[in-house]
Amino acid sequence: MVIVLKPKAEEREVEKIKRKMEDLGCETHESQGENYRLLGLVGDTSRIDPDLIEANRNVEKLIIVQEPFKKAHRLFRPEDTIVQIGDRTIGGRKLAVIAGPCSVESEEQIVGIAEEVKDAGGTFLRGGAFKPRTSPYSFQGLREEGLELLKLARAKTGLPIVTELMSPDLVEKFVEDVDVIQIGARNMQNFDLLKEVGKTDKPILLKRGMSATIEELLMAAEYIMSEGNEKIVLCERGVRTFEKYTRNTLDLSAIPAIKKLSHLPVIVDPSHAAGLWWMVEPLAKAAIAVGADGLMIEVHNDPDNAKCDGKQSIKPERFKSLMSTLKKIAPIVNREL
Repeated sequence: MVIVLKPKAEEREVEKIKRKMEDLGCETHESQGENYRLLGLVGDTSRIDPDLIEANRNVEKLIIVQEPFKKAHRLFRPEDTIVQIGDRTIGGRKLAVIAGPCSVESEEQIVGIAEEVKDAGGTFLRGGAFKPRTSPYSFQGLREEGLELLKLARAKTGLPIVTELMSPDLVEKFVEDVDVIQIGARNMQNFDLLKEVGKTDKPILLKRGMSATIEELLMAAEYIMSEGNEKIVLCERGVRTFEKYTRNTLDLSAIPAIKKLSHLPVIVDPSHAAGLWWMVEPLAKAAIAVGADGLMIEVHNDPDNAKCDGKQSIKPERFKSLMSTLKKIAPIVNREL
């Protein structure tokens, strides 16, 4: 439920409304822009009398939110959320490009790729330290050593680091060491993990689950937001369908759909979607064209010998060429890179 207040609503009257709603057992979340002021209500609204609220001279109208997600809903916050990470942002006019290898393999590898990513215009460094793999016998990442190598690459390039968190036990360490905590597709509905990162003040990159609907993705974001953390970036990375040619099916329609439903920024990961390096570039271009706030791209200096996902990784020189093309596409959709 959203109470739309009149532009010139008296402050003391607004406070009375908030107290009344809280007395009825609802949380109130205020959102204010240049031409609007809203009170979003979360909780059991069955005790609220709509007629009584709309009769208040400071209330413009009352909107019933049908969807189960509330804080993530655009009705609660009409303006787009921009997530601040140091001097970088995700959301807004400027596009974010998160690039790097699927997994951290060595100091030489991650530092070298980080320097190439920065030189090409990338804004964040990605790299897996802890790797969730389908097979228990596959490379599981360098773990704590991988985190230290990511920190070293950050120190040498200035690029904020994005890496995946898999266990609630490591939340404190990730909060201390990492700039953006990634929740991977396999953990999108790990509700205990979502609640734990929701208690932090760290930006969260939430990937869409392999078979998750858009509503389920937004509900996962709602779990994080319900604990107080609203610094969330959503990521479309393809969903599992009957098609086997590509690793997943990239759902580009999810971008405008999410932007209609939610104020949260959304980026696209064409690497995991296609699973094929030669598809990354056209899908990245398409993602920017449909309104994505950024990209997450796998870049590796030696894909043929990568310990993880070499087939979907592009080389640094190809990444540099892609960035040059994206800089030309961005202004067409009123963005910049």
